[in-house]
Amino acid sequence: MTAPTTDIPAYCRAVAQRAQAASRKLAVTTGAAKIAWLQKSAALLRSETAKILTANEQDLAAAPGYGLTPAAIDRLKLTPARVEEIASGLEQVASLPDPVGAVISSTVRPNGLRIDKVRAPLGVVFFIYESRPNVTADAAAICVKGGNAVILRGGKEAIHSSQAIVALLAQVASECGIPTDAVQLVSTTDRAAVGEFLKLGELIDVAIPRGGESLIRRVTAEATMPVIKHFDGNCHVYLDESADAEVAEAIVINSKCHRLGVCNAAESLVVHRAAAERLLPKIGAALQKQGIEIRGDQHVCQLVRDAQPASEADYRTEYLGPIISAVVVDTLEAAIEHINRYSSKHTEAIVTSDLASAERFAAEIDSAAVMINASTRFNDGGEFGLGAEIGISTDKFHARGPCGIEELTTYKYVVHGTGQIRR
Repeated sequence: MTAPTTDIPAYCRAVAQRAQAASRKLAVTTGAAKIAWLQKSAALLRSETAKILTANEQDLAAAPGYGLTPAAIDRLKLTPARVEEIASGLEQVASLPDPVGAVISSTVRPNGLRIDKVRAPLGVVFFIYESRPNVTADAAAICVKGGNAVILRGGKEAIHSSQAIVALLAQVASECGIPTDAVQLVSTTDRAAVGEFLKLGELIDVAIPRGGESLIRRVTAEATMPVIKHFDGNCHVYLDESADAEVAEAIVINSKCHRLGVCNAAESLVVHRAAAERLLPKIGAALQKQGIEIRGDQHVCQLVRDAQPASEADYRTEYLGPIISAVVVDTLEAAIEHINRYSSKHTEAIVTSDLASAERFAAEIDSAAVMINASTRFNDGGEFGLGAEIGISTDKFHARGPCGIEELTTYKYVVHGTGQIRR
């Protein structure tokens, strides 16, 4: 459906109404039908690779006009190998267990009532995301596998690529018993459409924004439905007094340098004073060899050559680039206090040889994921064995951490009786 530019509200309402109708059909669609759709879609994407690449060339040609950086253009670009990765991703989702209808728990009351707690789809997902065509397919797959209809609002920079992918998914849907409106791509790039969709809390069950902090804060402020989100990723690595030097260096370098511009990259280093002289000079030099600027407190600046003084703002900053803040603390308690004060509640890591320290850190750190002697970069749906991931949540209700298929479900109580009445 092409968006009527003069009536964006009516267009958005129509899309949401069709999604709601599709979600009700999906709630009772068999797991076998969803698997068939995913597998046949994967096969069709492979056979129509040339069509997808032609559409992608239109997006690439327009990319300089949007001011995209070379890195952003690379993320936008599709190749035969990348189309194969998209198709393989659909097959991986197909192989995951279907959560819909699974009994989470079951109890029998003294009066004979059986109380089943059963997984059920959320309903309609409004997903707003960055200009990456592979995300279009991933989100469609994970939402439908979880029994949800999805409204996809991707970036304008990838509109032709996303349209080509969604058209192929729709082509297979009807023959597999999947409602064709289960996956809808918003056809207008007008930003006003986002605001209109966010008003439709009676039709859309959850909004999931994935992109810059300004977008996520806008969605959170305007949404009339629950939002699954995280604002940023100010992640920490804490080196305890018993940390092994080689392990500590490897984890710090991987957490910070493996990929700079991702939400699970480390942005701050916290070091126990008793280990600072042993660990900081070498780790500091290793970071600087990787092109990382270190901004630290007085003690850090004394131990690491060319380290720059840190400001209060530095400890709150998600750099997404070649800078890391650093601080030396006197105790484990002080490390936990520092991290909980400045963290964005995303991912924190401890490097330690002391089990009690590890357990206390894990218990008292108020973040979605805590790594013990492992890189922060592992906070990812694929690395956690969840399959495809639609985002990471730092909220505490319903979904927290990587959001896979189960996080796109809720539950209902199904009560089985034999004629009982309450007296």
